[in-house]
Order: sequence, then structure tokens, then C-alpha cells
Amino acid sequence: MADVTVKQLAEVIRMPVDELLIQLGQAGMSFSKDDDVISNDEKMELLAHLRQSHGKLDDKEASTKKVTLNRSKRSTLKVASAPTGRGRGSGATTRTVNVVVRKKRTYVSRSAVEEEARLKTEEEDRIKAEEDAKIQAVEDAKIKAEEDAKAKVQAEEDAKVKAEDDAKAKIKAAEDASRQQTADAQRIAEQEAKANTDKQPPRKANATPEKDQRKPGRGKAGGADNKARKGRYGRAELHVATDKSGRRRKGAKRKRTVSIQSSDEHGFAKPTQPMVQEVNIPESITVSELAQKMSIKAAEVIKVLMNMGTMATINQNLDQETAELVVDELGHKSVLVSDNEIENRLLEELSEVEGELLSRAPVVTVMGHVDHGKTSLLDYIRSTKVADGESGGITQHVGAYHVETSKGNITFLDTPGHAAFTSMRARGAQLTDIVILVVAADDGVMPQTIEAIKHAKAGEVPLIIAVNKIDREAADPERVKNELSQHDVIPEDWGGDAIFVNVSAKTGEGVDNLLEAISLQAEMMELTAVEECPANGIVIESSLDRGRGPVATILIRNGILKRGDVILTGSEYGRVRAMFDEDGNVIDQAGPVTPVVVLGLSGVPHAGNEMHVVENERKAREIAVFRKDKDRDQKLAHQQQARLEDAFSTMSSGKVEALNLVIKADVQGSMEALRESLNKLSTDEVRVNIVAGGVGGINESDVGLALASRAIMLGFNVRADATSRKLIEENDIDLHYYSVIYDVIDEVKKALSGMLSPEVREEIVGLAEVKDVFRSSKFGTIAGSMVIEGSIRRSLPIRVLRDDVVIYEGELESLRRHKDDVNEVRSGTECGIGVKNYTDVHVGDQIEVFERTEVARTID
Repeated sequence: MADVTVKQLAEVIRMPVDELLIQLGQAGMSFSKDDDVISNDEKMELLAHLRQSHGKLDDKEASTKKVTLNRSKRSTLKVASAPTGRGRGSGATTRTVNVVVRKKRTYVSRSAVEEEARLKTEEEDRIKAEEDAKIQAVEDAKIKAEEDAKAKVQAEEDAKVKAEDDAKAKIKAAEDASRQQTADAQRIAEQEAKANTDKQPPRKANATPEKDQRKPGRGKAGGADNKARKGRYGRAELHVATDKSGRRRKGAKRKRTVSIQSSDEHGFAKPTQPMVQEVNIPESITVSELAQKMSIKAAEVIKVLMNMGTMATINQNLDQETAELVVDELGHKSVLVSDNEIENRLLEELSEVEGELLSRAPVVTVMGHVDHGKTSLLDYIRSTKVADGESGGITQHVGAYHVETSKGNITFLDTPGHAAFTSMRARGAQLTDIVILVVAADDGVMPQTIEAIKHAKAGEVPLIIAVNKIDREAADPERVKNELSQHDVIPEDWGGDAIFVNVSAKTGEGVDNLLEAISLQAEMMELTAVEECPANGIVIESSLDRGRGPVATILIRNGILKRGDVILTGSEYGRVRAMFDEDGNVIDQAGPVTPVVVLGLSGVPHAGNEMHVVENERKAREIAVFRKDKDRDQKLAHQQQARLEDAFSTMSSGKVEALNLVIKADVQGSMEALRESLNKLSTDEVRVNIVAGGVGGINESDVGLALASRAIMLGFNVRADATSRKLIEENDIDLHYYSVIYDVIDEVKKALSGMLSPEVREEIVGLAEVKDVFRSSKFGTIAGSMVIEGSIRRSLPIRVLRDDVVIYEGELESLRRHKDDVNEVRSGTECGIGVKNYTDVHVGDQIEVFERTEVARTID
């Protein structure tokens, strides 16, 4: 609004000019004439003055006030009046009543709410700060009182110690004075005796000594005689007074006087501060044992575990990490104690290899993608036909071979190339000195090729790239170099450190160059081993032979393993009964970097366990039993542990279907590959539960376990014996035999896919719009509709939509075209639709017809 005069402003606000001038004067502005000009700022100042005078807020605070809105809604209502009862035609009449509904709503500005919340927060913070200050003051006073009490107790102890020291000093001074007095008296007595002897005249030989007529103790001088009486050697004698003698007087009772030293100190002093215990925590400990170590009740420990989200009982085993958290939570000091001290000390002794270092042959691992010719290349070097006997044309386990070549002795490890054998390839990379990565020239880099590169780099092992199958027409070695360079494998001719050799496992081309590259790389690495020491090595593969028992393939690292040695590997031990080389020939000893097959172990060891020769069988048995007990305790502790979040997740996700399996394999490596591959197939709805897995043939206990758990039995390169087959037929147990791991994974995928609930999909078939609503006593409410999309079918479910919102879902009761019942009405056609059990259909609603279909789901 532009600047106006006082008169114009008074006319606008309908106020006399004199009254407006008075208000302007009260607001602190000097206006005296009606033609004075008022600016916008002066108007706002006048408005602020008037608001303050009426108890309202100024403009800055006005934004925070509440706004109340009154809303009224008028409507009419027809009310039936009572009949008058007069005359023939009298009856009920209706009258119209005006209804006014008034609503009042109050709106608060957001800034006001935020300001109020801020003020409330500041007030709470202030109150909390005051409470914290009070609590801190109380704690400080408590700590000061405890310190004063402690200082007082310390002062009392110091005073007591000082008093004891003073008493000891007095006693010692008295003893010194007594000894000095005794010595002085003895010296004086000796001097007097000597003087008397010198004064006495000599006696005759037959003369008798003159007797003293006066007896000591009698007469007037008796008291003096008692004091002056000397002993046999001139020492003063101690006599008891007559009234203190031990003789009991007649008629008098003897009294016994007992001297009791009293003290005002109590027997128990309350600690002035909490006692902090030093708790030794082993790798596995029960709740009761942990509570006993902290001198508290087991219920306190269980309470802390529940607060941490762990449900536990008094006899439940806890792992070391959980027990450490409990001890720290309760304010004590935790000391982690290893249960493997004896084992570690023995292993340190066994691992100490002392002796002369001699050069040794290299350990070479052949890795790569499946069907790239790893085993075929090794066959050509060994001049054998191993690949022809492999199931499915792929290597199923790690093979170890000691080969004598023109370039020297080399130990080869052949690893599988399928994705399921990841752990076996990783184990091969950890054992090896050099990795030969076989890549097909016509296939290039594949997923397992990349995985082998990662294993080699993780083990910091040098790579030699063997580009195989160069004899084929589609071979392109340069393509292999380009693809490997993308994974940081740079050829030497490109300035890198990777050796590339083009070979053909079929024709033998380039094999000599490959062996020369291996020898050159081994010579540069200067590989050494010790022979004159107890043998040690690592388990490459293990299996259970029905005729020979547990069989382990071991690669010797140092020392010479002889027949009859006591060996320890993992939780298994035994005496070497027999040894064989890779060709099955019996040998008596094996030196460093030699793979041997060993018989005589107590059980099937895990592949990758270290092997040591132990001094005697008793020590090996103790360590093996200790390891078994420890593994059992750890598994038990892991199985018993139930966390609250796991329970909540299970409750929210619902029931999960499980496929129980009992798996038996020929070797330990295949068992590990099967377990890892099948566990990866589990989803949120279905999962694989491997009830039991082992190495060796299928026996009665395996059948009983499968029967009890309702599991499917899988035999990988193993068979069931006669007794087991009979039990399987009698109990109708599902048993499958496999020799290729692809088939196992595919079959389990199909089984899991069958357990998945089908996916329900909905498809909209037609849509009709309600044009009019008819009500009939015979048919009920009929919606006269126009089909605008698709078609309306009687047999399908429907939904009623109002403003694009579903208000009802059900089915059709009738579908009519003119006067005829029909099963389908197509787009652009009018029809009458009767909705079953629903009559609230309005003009403008839409009736949607849809169809549900179930689609089977599969595991990817």
C-alpha cells in the first residue's frame, strides 16, 4: 500500500480522525493534522502497538501463534412427524429440518512446534545435566569417603605396626639389659670368689671344714641371705616368694588366671572398592565354571548373556570370545589361555628342522579351467593315459606324481578344474613352488582360469603359462596373452615376469620348452630341504579303502619317512604299515618332495593337515585324543548357541524347507567339494542340510542315519555293501549313485526346485465401467456397464475399483447381455453385471476381471 494521509487511513479503517491521531500519539508518533502523510513502516509500528495493547504478539512472534478456523456445513434432514389421528386421511407427514454442523480446527505453525521442542529439549538437557552433576557429586563424595576410610585403615595399620616394633624394641632392650646384668653379676662373683680364695689359709689334709652354724633363710639376716644367695657357679639364683609358690594351701581353691588380649577390630573388613578378579579363560568354558572363577552366581552370568542376545543355560559351553565379553562386562580382567599349549610346544619341537640343506626338486601344480588339457599335458610328460580313465573327462581329485625328466626330477600336482573344486585348487597353490596355468588356445581365459590366477597370486607363487591346443585350427595364442594381460599376467616379451610357452598335449610340441622353463625357474628359486631330520609333510588326499583301511597321500617336505615310523596328522595317528608310490609299487622310505601313499592311520585325515613323525605312539595318541575332544567341544558349543536375533529372523521368515542328504565319497577332497557346492544352492525358502558326510563305502550306520532323518543318500564313486542294499530295499530309501559332480549338482537343483512354492502371477483380462445401477427384487443390484478393455468372463474373479482404489474383491453372480445370460462379453459392448454378495456399486465404478496363474520356480 502506498503512503497515505491520516484522513485517508481513518476512512479506510472506518475510524474517526481524532481517535486515530490519539492512537498514533500513544504509539510514539507525532501526528497533529489530518493531512499528514503516514508511511508503511509507521503503519506497521502502529499495528504492532495495537497488538501489544490488546495482549497479542508482534509480527516476529506472530508466525508462531495458533490459527483457529471455524467451519460450518449446512444440510437438510427430512423427519417424519407423528400422525394426528384425526379424520380418515390423517397419517404420518414429513418435514424438513435444517442441520448445521460446526467444526473448529486449530493449526499450529511448524516453527512454533520446533521452537517448543527445542525449548523442551534444552530444559531436559539442563535437568539431566543437574542430575548428572548431583550423581557425580555423590560419587565423588563416595570415592572421597572410601579414600578417607582407606587412609584411616592404613593409618591404623601403620600405628599397629609401629606399636609392635616399639614393643619388640623394648623387649630386646630388656633382654640386652638382663644379659648385661647377668654378665656383670657373674664377673663380680668370680672376682669375690677369687679374692676369698686368696685370703683363706691353707688347710691340713685331714682337717674338716668348719660348718656354718647359721642356716640360710632363718634369723634376722634371712632376707639378706636370700638376696645374696649364689648358685653353683657363682650366679644369682631365682627364688619364688612364699605367697607365690606352687604349693596348695589347705582349704583353699587354686585359681587359674588366663590372660586374654582383647581388640576392638572385627574379624571381617568390608572391602572399600570392588574386587577385580583375574579370570583365566580357556578356549571353551561352561557358564558355571566362568561364574565360579569370578566368585559370582551363575544367574548373573546368564543375565549378562541374555542382555548380549545369547540364550544360555548353566551347563552350556561358551567360546573364548563370548566368555571374554562377559568377563569385561562384569568389570573383571580376562586372561586368554590357550588349550593348545602342550600341542603347540610339541609342534614347535617337531617343526624345528635342523640339518644340512640340500637342493631338492620343485613341486609344480597344474591348474586351469576344465577341459583345457591339464591332465592330458601331464599324461604326455608321464607317458601315461590317466585322462582316459577320468569320470566325465575331468579330474575328480588331486593327483600327485613324481616324474623323472631329462631336465631333472619334478613333482607334479594335478588339480581339478571344475568350479566345485575351489578348495582343492587353493590347497594345491599352498603346497607348490611353481604353478603351471594351462589355457586352451582356442578357448581363452575362462572363470576357473581367473580363479587359478587369484590362488597363485595369493600364495605368491611364480606363474608359467602353458598355452595348450596350439595344434587346432582355431588356436590363437595372442588372444590368450591379451586376455591374461587384463588380469595382471604380463608376458616376458611384453616386459612382464610371466613365462608363456606354447604346447600341444596331443603332439608333444613345446613340452621340452615347458620342462626347461620349469627347471630354469626352480634353479632361480634355489629350493632346498633337510634330509637328516624327523620327516614332516602335508596330506594331499585321503580316502577309506575297504580292504586296506584309511589311506592317505602325503607329500614329504623334509626328512625321510620310513616304514614303521609313528606319524601324527590332525586328529589321526598311527604307525606306517606300508608305503606305495604313485604307480602302486611298495617302497620302504621316501625322501623330500616325494608323494607317497601311506597305510596304518587310525582314521581318514582331512586333506591339507600337516604330518609329523613323532617319537613314540603314546605321545601321538595323547595329542590326537586331545584334538578330537577339542573339536567335539567346539562343535557342541557352536550347536548349543542360540541367539535372539536368529530366533526373531526365523520367526519373521517363516518355515524353511530343508532337503536332508547323506553323502559318501571316495576321497576327502571330493567330499569337501560336494559339501561346498551343495551348500551354495540353499536359498531363503529351501536349503540343503547335509546330515552326514564321510569317505568310503555306504554301510549300515549310514542307512540307519538316513532312515532316522528321512534323508536322501548320495554315493559319489562309492557303492553300498550287501547288508546296506538289503536295508535300503526294505525301508525304501532313496539312493543315487554318481561319478561326475555335475550330475550331483543338477539333480539336487531339481529336487530343491520341486520344493519351492510356485509363483502366482495375475493377468488383467478385462475392465468394465459402470454407467448406471439398477435394483431389482429378483436379481438384486445390477450394474449396467460398458466393457472398455479386454473381455468380461463369468468364471473369473473380479475387483471393484472406485477412484482407482480396490474396494471389493470377489466373483460374478450374473452376466447378462440384454435379457440373455452369457459367459463372455467383449470390449465395446454393454452388459449387466451382478456382483455376488456386494450391492454398494455406484455409477463411475470400474469392475476389473483378472486371472491367476501359477508358474513353477527353479534354483539358478
